[in-house]
Amino acid sequence: MKIAVLVKQVPGSESSLPINFDQNWIDEEQVSFVMNPPDNYAIEEALLIKEKLGSGEVVIISKGPNRVQKIIREGLAKGADRGIHLFEEGHNTDPLASAKSFSKIMKSENFDLILSGLQSDDLGLSQTGVLIGEMLGYSTATLVVETMIKGNSLKVKRELESGWFQWVSFPFPASISIQSGLNSPRYPSLKGIMGAKRKEIRIISENEHSDSSKQQYIEKISLPTANKKTEIIEGDSEETIDRIINILKSEIKVL
Repeated sequence: MKIAVLVKQVPGSESSLPINFDQNWIDEEQVSFVMNPPDNYAIEEALLIKEKLGSGEVVIISKGPNRVQKIIREGLAKGADRGIHLFEEGHNTDPLASAKSFSKIMKSENFDLILSGLQSDDLGLSQTGVLIGEMLGYSTATLVVETMIKGNSLKVKRELESGWFQWVSFPFPASISIQSGLNSPRYPSLKGIMGAKRKEIRIISENEHSDSSKQQYIEKISLPTANKKTEIIEGDSEETIDRIINILKSEIKVL
Protein backbone atom coordinates (compact mmCIF):
# COMPACT_ATOMS: atom_id res chain seq x y z
CA MET A 1 0.00 0.00 0.00
CA LYS A 2 1.22 3.46 -0.94
CA ILE A 3 0.39 6.03 1.76
CA ALA A 4 0.87 9.80 1.67
CA VAL A 5 0.97 11.87 4.85
CA LEU A 6 0.46 15.62 4.63
CA VAL A 7 2.45 17.57 7.22
CA LYS A 8 2.67 21.27 7.96
CA GLN A 9 5.18 23.41 9.82
CA VAL A 10 3.56 25.80 12.32
CA PRO A 11 4.78 28.17 15.05
CA GLY A 12 5.58 26.34 18.27
CA SER A 13 3.12 26.77 21.13
CA GLU A 14 5.79 28.41 23.29
CA SER A 15 7.20 30.66 20.57
CA SER A 16 6.66 34.41 20.56
CA LEU A 17 4.55 35.71 17.68
CA PRO A 18 5.76 39.21 16.77
CA ILE A 19 3.77 40.79 13.94
CA ASN A 20 5.31 42.24 10.79
CA PHE A 21 2.69 44.86 9.96
CA ASP A 22 4.24 45.61 6.57
CA GLN A 23 3.63 42.01 5.48
CA ASN A 24 0.40 41.62 7.49
CA TRP A 25 1.76 38.40 8.97
CA ILE A 26 3.95 37.22 11.82
CA ASP A 27 7.68 37.98 11.67
CA GLU A 28 8.79 34.46 10.75
CA GLU A 29 12.48 35.18 11.37
CA GLN A 30 11.73 35.49 15.10
CA VAL A 31 9.44 32.45 15.36
CA SER A 32 10.36 28.87 16.31
CA PHE A 33 8.64 26.46 13.93
CA VAL A 34 7.67 22.84 14.67
CA MET A 35 5.67 20.07 13.03
CA ASN A 36 1.94 20.63 13.37
CA PRO A 37 1.08 18.43 16.41
CA PRO A 38 -1.98 16.70 14.85
CA ASP A 39 0.18 15.61 11.90
CA ASN A 40 2.30 13.47 14.24
CA TYR A 41 -0.73 11.22 14.75
CA ALA A 42 -1.24 10.94 10.99
CA ILE A 43 2.39 9.84 10.51
CA GLU A 44 2.09 7.28 13.30
CA GLU A 45 -1.14 5.85 11.86
CA ALA A 46 0.47 5.51 8.42
CA LEU A 47 3.46 3.67 9.92
CA LEU A 48 1.18 1.38 11.94
CA ILE A 49 -0.84 0.49 8.83
CA LYS A 50 2.35 -0.30 6.91
CA GLU A 51 3.63 -2.46 9.76
CA LYS A 52 0.33 -4.38 10.04
CA LEU A 53 0.30 -5.08 6.31
CA GLY A 54 3.99 -6.05 6.31
CA SER A 55 4.76 -3.97 3.24
CA GLY A 56 4.09 -0.63 1.62
CA GLU A 57 5.50 2.86 1.31
CA VAL A 58 4.93 5.97 3.45
CA VAL A 59 5.63 9.32 1.78
CA ILE A 60 5.79 12.59 3.75
CA ILE A 61 4.55 15.62 1.79
CA SER A 62 4.83 19.25 2.87
CA LYS A 63 4.53 22.67 1.25
CA GLY A 64 6.43 25.84 2.14
CA PRO A 65 9.88 27.44 2.17
CA ASN A 66 13.15 25.54 2.67
CA ARG A 67 12.64 25.29 6.43
CA VAL A 68 9.82 22.72 6.01
CA GLN A 69 12.42 20.11 5.06
CA LYS A 70 13.15 19.88 8.79
CA ILE A 71 9.75 18.35 9.51
CA ILE A 72 9.95 16.14 6.43
CA ARG A 73 13.23 14.74 7.81
CA GLU A 74 11.51 14.28 11.16
CA GLY A 75 8.90 12.08 9.49
CA LEU A 76 11.61 10.15 7.65
CA ALA A 77 13.45 9.62 10.94
CA LYS A 78 10.33 8.02 12.40
CA GLY A 79 10.24 5.47 9.59
CA ALA A 80 8.70 7.04 6.47
CA ASP A 81 10.36 6.04 3.20
CA ARG A 82 10.74 9.29 1.27
CA GLY A 83 9.57 12.89 1.15
CA ILE A 84 8.16 15.42 -1.30
CA HIS A 85 8.69 19.15 -0.76
CA LEU A 86 6.43 21.54 -2.64
CA PHE A 87 8.60 24.64 -2.46
CA GLU A 88 6.76 27.89 -1.89
CA GLU A 89 7.98 31.26 -0.65
CA GLY A 90 5.93 33.12 1.91
CA HIS A 91 2.71 31.77 3.38
CA ASN A 92 -0.57 30.53 1.93
CA THR A 93 -3.80 31.02 3.86
CA ASP A 94 -6.17 29.61 1.22
CA PRO A 95 -6.90 25.86 1.74
CA LEU A 96 -8.39 25.55 -1.75
CA ALA A 97 -5.20 26.82 -3.39
CA SER A 98 -3.15 24.47 -1.18
CA ALA A 99 -5.36 21.51 -2.08
CA LYS A 100 -4.96 22.29 -5.79
CA SER A 101 -1.15 22.35 -5.39
CA PHE A 102 -1.07 19.03 -3.55
CA SER A 103 -3.55 17.37 -5.92
CA LYS A 104 -1.61 18.43 -8.99
CA ILE A 105 1.53 16.66 -7.75
CA MET A 106 -0.16 13.70 -6.04
CA LYS A 107 -2.24 12.70 -9.05
CA SER A 108 0.74 11.04 -10.77
CA GLU A 109 1.77 9.21 -7.58
CA ASN A 110 -1.44 7.11 -7.42
CA PHE A 111 -1.59 6.89 -3.64
CA ASP A 112 -3.91 4.30 -2.11
CA LEU A 113 -4.38 6.33 1.06
CA ILE A 114 -3.82 9.97 2.03
CA LEU A 115 -3.64 10.89 5.72
CA SER A 116 -3.69 14.37 7.22
CA GLY A 117 -3.98 15.79 10.71
CA LEU A 118 -7.44 17.05 11.59
CA GLN A 119 -6.38 20.71 11.50
CA SER A 120 -3.35 22.96 11.68
CA ASP A 121 -2.52 24.78 14.91
CA ASP A 122 -2.02 28.10 13.12
CA LEU A 123 -5.09 28.51 10.88
CA GLY A 124 -7.23 25.55 12.03
CA LEU A 125 -9.33 25.42 8.84
CA SER A 126 -9.64 21.58 8.64
CA GLN A 127 -10.29 21.63 4.89
CA THR A 128 -7.19 20.64 2.90
CA GLY A 129 -7.44 16.85 3.30
CA VAL A 130 -11.14 16.79 2.36
CA LEU A 131 -10.61 19.07 -0.64
CA ILE A 132 -7.77 16.88 -1.93
CA GLY A 133 -9.97 13.80 -1.67
CA GLU A 134 -12.71 15.53 -3.67
CA MET A 135 -10.29 16.78 -6.34
CA LEU A 136 -8.72 13.35 -6.81
CA GLY A 137 -12.04 11.51 -6.69
CA TYR A 138 -11.09 9.62 -3.49
CA SER A 139 -13.37 8.40 -0.71
CA THR A 140 -13.11 10.84 2.21
CA ALA A 141 -13.72 10.86 5.96
CA THR A 142 -12.88 13.24 8.80
CA LEU A 143 -12.49 13.01 12.60
CA VAL A 144 -11.12 9.46 12.30
CA VAL A 145 -10.22 7.85 15.64
CA GLU A 146 -9.59 4.28 14.42
CA THR A 147 -8.73 2.57 11.13
CA MET A 148 -9.12 -1.01 9.93
CA ILE A 149 -7.98 -2.45 6.60
CA LYS A 150 -10.40 -5.09 5.27
CA GLY A 151 -9.32 -6.47 1.91
CA ASN A 152 -9.77 -3.74 -0.67
CA SER A 153 -11.70 -1.44 1.63
CA LEU A 154 -11.05 0.79 4.60
CA LYS A 155 -13.22 0.85 7.72
CA VAL A 156 -12.90 3.89 9.98
CA LYS A 157 -14.41 5.02 13.25
CA ARG A 158 -15.44 8.68 13.27
CA GLU A 159 -15.95 10.86 16.31
CA LEU A 160 -19.28 12.72 16.25
CA GLU A 161 -20.93 15.18 18.64
CA SER A 162 -22.12 14.46 22.19
CA GLY A 163 -19.97 11.36 22.66
CA TRP A 164 -21.33 9.50 19.62
CA PHE A 165 -19.21 7.54 17.11
CA GLN A 166 -19.80 6.26 13.59
CA TRP A 167 -18.25 3.32 11.71
CA VAL A 168 -17.93 3.87 7.95
CA SER A 169 -16.56 1.54 5.25
CA PHE A 170 -15.48 2.71 1.81
CA PRO A 171 -13.15 1.54 -1.00
CA PHE A 172 -9.62 2.65 -1.75
CA PRO A 173 -8.23 5.07 -2.75
CA ALA A 174 -9.17 7.27 0.19
CA SER A 175 -8.25 10.53 1.92
CA ILE A 176 -8.92 10.74 5.66
CA SER A 177 -8.28 13.33 8.38
CA ILE A 178 -6.92 11.90 11.62
CA GLN A 179 -8.20 12.99 15.02
CA SER A 180 -5.49 13.73 17.58
CA GLY A 181 -5.14 11.09 20.28
CA LEU A 182 -6.02 7.95 18.31
CA ASN A 183 -2.48 6.56 18.83
CA SER A 184 0.79 7.32 20.61
CA PRO A 185 3.28 8.92 18.17
CA ARG A 186 6.76 7.41 18.33
CA TYR A 187 9.98 9.33 18.82
CA PRO A 188 12.70 9.11 16.17
CA SER A 189 15.48 6.68 17.12
CA LEU A 190 19.16 7.55 16.70
CA LYS A 191 19.33 5.00 13.89
CA GLY A 192 16.28 6.57 12.28
CA ILE A 193 17.73 10.07 12.52
CA MET A 194 20.95 8.96 10.85
CA GLY A 195 19.07 7.00 8.20
CA ALA A 196 16.80 9.96 7.39
CA LYS A 197 19.80 11.89 6.08
CA ARG A 198 20.14 9.39 3.23
CA LYS A 199 16.45 9.22 2.29
CA GLU A 200 15.17 11.03 -0.77
CA ILE A 201 13.32 14.36 -0.59
CA ARG A 202 11.97 15.32 -4.00
CA ILE A 203 11.84 19.11 -4.34
CA ILE A 204 9.17 20.55 -6.65
CA SER A 205 9.55 24.16 -7.74
CA GLU A 206 6.78 26.65 -7.12
CA ASN A 207 5.91 27.12 -10.79
CA GLU A 208 5.29 23.36 -11.13
CA HIS A 209 2.53 23.21 -8.52
CA SER A 210 1.41 26.69 -7.45
CA ASP A 211 -2.13 27.87 -8.04
CA SER A 212 -2.40 31.65 -8.18
CA SER A 213 -6.19 31.83 -7.93
CA LYS A 214 -6.34 32.35 -4.16
CA GLN A 215 -9.87 33.06 -2.97
CA GLN A 216 -9.18 33.42 0.73
CA TYR A 217 -6.66 35.63 2.47
CA ILE A 218 -6.05 37.41 5.77
CA GLU A 219 -7.07 41.03 5.45
CA LYS A 220 -5.55 42.37 8.65
CA ILE A 221 -3.65 41.20 11.73
CA SER A 222 -3.64 43.25 14.92
CA LEU A 223 -2.69 42.90 18.54
CA PRO A 224 -5.44 42.61 21.18
CA THR A 225 -5.94 45.77 23.21
CA ALA A 226 -5.34 45.48 26.93
CA ASN A 227 -7.97 46.79 29.33
CA LYS A 228 -7.33 46.60 33.06
CA LYS A 229 -10.52 48.30 34.22
CA THR A 230 -11.61 47.19 37.69
CA GLU A 231 -15.13 47.59 39.03
CA ILE A 232 -16.23 46.92 42.60
CA ILE A 233 -19.85 45.78 42.62
CA GLU A 234 -21.81 46.80 45.68
CA GLY A 235 -25.38 46.14 46.80
CA ASP A 236 -27.47 43.13 47.76
CA SER A 237 -27.18 39.73 46.08
CA GLU A 238 -29.87 40.37 43.45
CA GLU A 239 -28.32 43.68 42.39
CA THR A 240 -24.87 42.06 42.26
CA ILE A 241 -26.10 39.16 40.13
CA ASP A 242 -27.94 41.48 37.73
CA ARG A 243 -24.83 43.63 37.30
CA ILE A 244 -22.56 40.61 36.67
CA ILE A 245 -24.98 39.23 34.06
CA ASN A 246 -25.16 42.64 32.39
CA ILE A 247 -21.34 42.83 32.24
CA LEU A 248 -21.07 39.34 30.73
CA LYS A 249 -23.73 40.13 28.12
CA SER A 250 -23.06 43.72 27.17
CA GLU A 251 -19.38 44.39 27.94
CA ILE A 252 -17.47 41.10 27.81
CA LYS A 253 -20.05 39.55 25.44
CA VAL A 254 -19.60 35.93 26.47
CA LEU A 255 -23.32 35.26 27.00
